Amino acid sequence: MPSALELSSPAKINLWLRILGKREDGFHEVQTRLCQVGIEDTVSLTLKGDGEEIMLTCNQPGVPLDGSNLAIKALRAFEARSGLRHSWSIHLEKRIPHGAGLGGGSSNAAAVLRGCNKLLNEPLSREALLEIAATIGSDVPCFLLDTPAADGSGRGEQVTPVPFAWELPVVLIKPAFPIPTPWAYKNWSTSKELPGVLYARQICPWGDMVNHLERPVFQKYRLLPALKTWLLEHGSVRAALMSGSGSTMFAITDSDVQAAALADEARHWCGDTAWVQSTRTAK
Repeated sequence: MPSALELSSPAKINLWLRILGKREDGFHEVQTRLCQVGIEDTVSLTLKGDGEEIMLTCNQPGVPLDGSNLAIKALRAFEARSGLRHSWSIHLEKRIPHGAGLGGGSSNAAAVLRGCNKLLNEPLSREALLEIAATIGSDVPCFLLDTPAADGSGRGEQVTPVPFAWELPVVLIKPAFPIPTPWAYKNWSTSKELPGVLYARQICPWGDMVNHLERPVFQKYRLLPALKTWLLEHGSVRAALMSGSGSTMFAITDSDVQAAALADEARHWCGDTAWVQSTRTAK
């Protein structure tokens, strides 16, 4: 039985995110489609033996290395459900920026769940892993599915695999600042639309793209609506939207060549502190 694994941990974008209202438990009822893209972290997981020590390291400064990290939460939740306790080391080689709305932390947590289960000879079923994932974070379950796209309902944790026939060229643009997801949801109901900014759904062959969290986020972080407007006015962009609660904006083009050119222009438009990548949706 192996004692170490390296696992891919992909990013996601939300092709749409609709908020239906606030629930009695304090969360919000949503409908969303999450689609994996070709940017990924690498999660290295090593089973060290008996004990209860967890050592977490990361190449990216600013990522918490304590129990607030979803990777450690996932491991502790796995131990609680399986009844198996060991010492572990986890290394996160991050390429997905933190606080970006790209699901990096959730994807890392899902990778840890898959890795722990494999290294311990699969004591838990996939259904059990999905139940654990739902307690860690709303986006975590979608990364456990053997599909590049999934629809989420409830607070996002009720996931259904969906076929996705497109490999869409995508440009991801994250400004230097993160946006806390709880803050975005908390301010959704009282937020207002800014004049001259497109919030309406963008009708595309793969679905109607809209993100209701743009309203509170754009009201406070004025760079983002300006960036969305610039993208939508660009001749090569088919659609542009904020992913999740931000701060990443993404644009879909017709070709990889257009995406690469747009990424270069976006780096100039946003400045040196922005993270900009061209990639594709997974198929």
